[in-house]
Amino acid sequence: MNKKLSPGEREELLKILKARFEKNMNRHKGVEWNLVQTKLEASAEKCWSLNEMEASGGEPDVVGYDKKTGEYIFYDCSAESPKGRRSLCYDREAHTARKEFKPADTVIDMAAEMGIDLLDESQYRALQQLGKFDTKTSSWITTPAAIRKLGGALFCDRRYDTVFVYHNGAESYYAARGFRGSLTV
Repeated sequence: MNKKLSPGEREELLKILKARFEKNMNRHKGVEWNLVQTKLEASAEKCWSLNEMEASGGEPDVVGYDKKTGEYIFYDCSAESPKGRRSLCYDREAHTARKEFKPADTVIDMAAEMGIDLLDESQYRALQQLGKFDTKTSSWITTPAAIRKLGGALFCDRRYDTVFVYHNGAESYYAARGFRGSLTV
């Protein structure tokens, strides 16, 4: 698969990202768009991944800068769990274990195909410091191996102005549960 955008697609993506960046300055205080854009223009594959996040409803935005690596951190910042990434069980093992009504894909496989990482609990909580997300939906998060080994998987949402972490069987899937990703550029 060609993981590269055409010049026109990249230009359109950069316009969308810039507009979102300027509209939500509270998410990235002290970060300058021209520096982010320079990094994006130098990484065709990262632009492709951001476009996949955008196309699936994630509304990616800059949420930080890693001074050690010199990379900008993007998270899915859509108000609700991305529409194009819902109704998925957690991983391939869970998908294989379902006898019937298998979902189209899995969270882990889709994130890998998109070239992004699934948010973990601390990243999810950090995102919730920037706004109110998943007030009507929920999002799968990275599940510790010990929980996954026992058949479970974790997800989060925001209710009553509080972030909750829950568990479910990894093979379950719901129309209102998707996943949020992160990408460093």
